[in-house]
Amino acid sequence: MNQSIVSPKRIAIVQSSWHKEIVDQCRIAFLDEITRHGIAASQVDLFEVPGAFEIPLHAQLLAKTGRYRGIVAAGFVVDGGIYRHEFVSSAVIDALMRVQLDTEVPVFSAVLTPQQFHEHEDHRRFFESHFVIKGAEVARACAHTLEALARIERVA
Repeated sequence: MNQSIVSPKRIAIVQSSWHKEIVDQCRIAFLDEITRHGIAASQVDLFEVPGAFEIPLHAQLLAKTGRYRGIVAAGFVVDGGIYRHEFVSSAVIDALMRVQLDTEVPVFSAVLTPQQFHEHEDHRRFFESHFVIKGAEVARACAHTLEALARIERVA
């Protein structure tokens, strides 16, 4: 990717602090992968929020600043009863889609919503490694989307 495409603006990561040590793996992998696409880690700003439910408002406010070319949401929605889990998952994902459509700033989701999570080492290890995969995937999606949007801007 041509670094000049995204250098005037930055990328924001809005990350929930709920199970921070697990979600951190996404941010670390994102930063590692995004540099492979010509976007320096120094162009990425981190904003931490308490939980996934708080991510969409922060994403919207950041998008409205005009400073960010893209926003990455990273969080972990875990059990709280099936209805609460589905409500939070749906609310967060729907709101993130609304933010990007309303602001025309792409929002990328690495908000994981497993049906079950137990506080034992096997699950923690599994989700830590899964967030590494998701972090790299969201970085590639972000880089490719920003490149595609830059092509549209050049044509317009």
